[in-house]
This record gives sequence, structure tokens and C-alpha cells, in this order.
Amino acid sequence: MNESKLMNEVENMIYSIRGQRVMLDMDLAELYGVETKALKKAVRRNIARFPEDFMFELSKEELSNWRSQFGTSNSTKMGLRYAPFAFTEQGVAMLSSVLRSDKAIQINISIMRIFTKLRSFLLLEKELRARVDQLDRDTNKMFKIVFERLDEQEDALSVRVNSPKRKIGLKK
Repeated sequence: MNESKLMNEVENMIYSIRGQRVMLDMDLAELYGVETKALKKAVRRNIARFPEDFMFELSKEELSNWRSQFGTSNSTKMGLRYAPFAFTEQGVAMLSSVLRSDKAIQINISIMRIFTKLRSFLLLEKELRARVDQLDRDTNKMFKIVFERLDEQEDALSVRVNSPKRKIGLKK
């Protein structure tokens, strides 16, 4: 599989759960070419390498919510009997020390590149949002000034219209 295709596939396997970008054990197992059961077993044998900020198991409620987001579009993920492990970026990196095949190393390199790309997109999005907010504030200030000037002009025009008119012609 070429790297571009792999990157697209991996991007579709990154979910947002508990406010973190994570990958699920079954997707990682598929990428590494191992059974999910074998991946989970390797993780459990090395559980000290996976603190909660590296990996966590989905709660029943999270699993239910996650399933409902996908409807019936993916039958393999819908038929889960056990809650999957969710690996954060650090957890995926740690998997390379547990799964030592050449394929696992290459897959991990690709995944790390994707997480880095996502992080740079998020930073760019924050920067753009800040610029738009500043532009919005500046625009509001300018409109306020324009409307104040228009109000002043309206008041001045009102005074001229309501002032007594001088008669034109000869004075007696």
C-alpha cells in the first residue's frame, strides 16, 4: 500500500473520544496485520507502558454513542462484543515497542506523520479563527464609527431643517 493511500485510510480511523484524537485497537490491528485479540494481549502483557493518557478502554456508554454515530454503515465495528481500547498519539507510538515487526514500525511512522499533520491543521485553524475574530472586532468598531457619524449628520440636518426660514425678497 502506498503511503498516500495509507495516510488517507489512517485519517479515517482517527476518532475524537473524551476530547482526544484516538485510534481503536481493531483499526490498528488491521493496519499492523495482526488479530485484534493478539494486539490486546500484547498490550495487557505490557500494561505498564500504557497509562490512561496513552490508552483507555471505551465505557459501555461511549461504545453505544460511538456505534450510534456510525449507524449501520460498518457492520464489523457495529458487532463488537467487547469495548475497544482507544490509543492516543502517545499510545500508538508506544505500540511500536510492543509490536516489533517491520510492518508495525512502518505503520507507526505513517501514523505519527498523520497526527503531526492534524496537529498543524488545528494550530492553523486556531490562528485563522483568531484572525477572523480580530477582523470582526475591527469591523464592528468601524461600523460603530460610521453610524455615529451618520447620527451626527442626521442631527445637523435636522437642526437646519427645523430652523426658522428667512424670507426672500425686499425688506419693508
